[in-house]
Amino acid sequence: MGTISVIIPSLNDADFLAACLDALASQTRLPDEVIVVDNGSTDATADVALAAGARVVHEPLRGIWPATAAGFDAATGDLLARLDADSVPAPDWIAEIERRMAAFDRPAVVTNGGTFYGRNSVVRWIARNIYIGGYFTVIGALLGHPPIFGSNYAMRADAWARLRDLVHRERADVHDDLDLAWWMQPGMTVVRDRRMLVGVSARPFDTFDGLARRVRMAFHTMSVESREWPPLTRRAERRRAPVWVWEANASPTDAVVVDAAEPDGEDPLPA
Repeated sequence: MGTISVIIPSLNDADFLAACLDALASQTRLPDEVIVVDNGSTDATADVALAAGARVVHEPLRGIWPATAAGFDAATGDLLARLDADSVPAPDWIAEIERRMAAFDRPAVVTNGGTFYGRNSVVRWIARNIYIGGYFTVIGALLGHPPIFGSNYAMRADAWARLRDLVHRERADVHDDLDLAWWMQPGMTVVRDRRMLVGVSARPFDTFDGLARRVRMAFHTMSVESREWPPLTRRAERRRAPVWVWEANASPTDAVVVDAAEPDGEDPLPA
């Protein structure tokens, strides 16, 4: 299948990061590389990462997207798996990514939502049903395929090579995962794999303002994207394109073209 790099952007999240790195060290299929992108932390983020054997990349431009993009650029793996510092992947998370990426349709991206931990049951319900549920339902319908959830996804390095100069990687005012999903090129498929299980902190949803800020940012992101690649144009171009089936260790020009229309959305294939 090839090598797998895990990229974790982090800003002053040393305690959460330690738990995330512990979970990665307990994987049934260990990552080939772990990159922590220190986005200007003043706590022990870099020390925690180094102590766990991770590679530390420093990105001075603040923002999840700039930090994530720096990590993707630095990674050496064939697959680029993405977590947040407060993500806690299930023990078979990397193995599941490897399994799903090796399936016959060979998607460009696999993703799933998260299982929220911490805070109280009301906050977790809001995070799960309103935020994540709404994201996959509403944004998925607009995109015509599953959106990408930033705390839990993996992408082929070859796909990133085609996307890195299209996305708004230097902007901190757009959702990085929604931006990446929007710029998935015709023929690139995104699959939601419900077996990719990751715990995600519910702390951003402690207050109504926290939820509202994320929703406002989503609308702003959609406004930015729609001006550059209008939704109807995007849907039409993607529907007309053949599906690219990515071969292991292939360059972007080595993908195999399958003469088939892209589906509106997918769930995991049966084992």
